[in-house]
Amino acid sequence: MSWHPCGRDRAQFVLAAAAVVAVALAPAVLAYLQLGYHPDVAANDDYDAPLADADRLLSRSVHEAGTNVTGADWTNRTAVADRVRELLDPRIRTLEGSRVADGVGYEVEYNGSAAREWANERCPEGDGRRFGSCETDGGVVVQERANETTVVAVAFDVQVTTERGAYDATLVVRVVE
Repeated sequence: MSWHPCGRDRAQFVLAAAAVVAVALAPAVLAYLQLGYHPDVAANDDYDAPLADADRLLSRSVHEAGTNVTGADWTNRTAVADRVRELLDPRIRTLEGSRVADGVGYEVEYNGSAAREWANERCPEGDGRRFGSCETDGGVVVQERANETTVVAVAFDVQVTTERGAYDATLVVRVVE
């Protein structure tokens, strides 16, 4: 096996090309490290997700509570609204403590004014419906239907606090049409 000078020149050329590429990439790597860019942070940290989680839990809970107490005599509508809140309160407490370890805090309160506004604007009525008007009680919207109390909706104020900040929303969850 004999030694050829052009083989050595080729190796030096490849080594020099690698050094040029490394020097060219150095500023990009430095900027990457200084900015703290991490490509999967945005993909995995949807800032709306905690609010969407609260909406899903409250929707399921309101539907279950509303359907379980609907049908009481209309004269007992205050007791029906109280029972809805009684059924929802443990679920709300569970939500409020559910993601504290993840740095997400929830605060949920009933919103009586949003319930009144919803009842005034969206109370189910129209042709073929012989329903009474909607009434509100502490964020719970009820309606008289055939002298029975029907739970129609519940209004909440929800505040979600994460490491990115606090988000406030008013949710009105419908039970029936």
